[in-house]
Amino acid sequence: MSNNIILTTGTYDLIKDHIRRKKVTLKEEEILTNELKTASQVLRRVLPADIVCVNSIVTYKNHTTGQEKTVTFVGPKKSKPSKNKISILSDEGIAMVGYKTGDIIEWPAKDGDLKLEILKVEHLQKQ
Repeated sequence: MSNNIILTTGTYDLIKDHIRRKKVTLKEEEILTNELKTASQVLRRVLPADIVCVNSIVTYKNHTTGQEKTVTFVGPKKSKPSKNKISILSDEGIAMVGYKTGDIIEWPAKDGDLKLEILKVEHLQKQ
């Protein structure tokens, strides 16, 4: 993956902390560490509208299963899978965070490799 991802500083710190706490496999750690090295950090208000981040509603296609899904990515403490609120640190979240509409990401998830295509991204407005 040579795509430079775009992250808010908060999300960047969240991922860095996630890696530091060894919550990822070695392969994931390697990819994430490389992505963070080249990531652009921006303020939330200047984050492009098509970038996956915390509080974004993302429609994606899982090319492994052929399923399309729409989820809201939230901070780890606000995760409610039954309400389709998924942690940004979940396999899908961490694979897609910082990527944009149209990107296809291949990710070595714990339960088997993922191939995810981002179809649509909307950001939730701050309440």
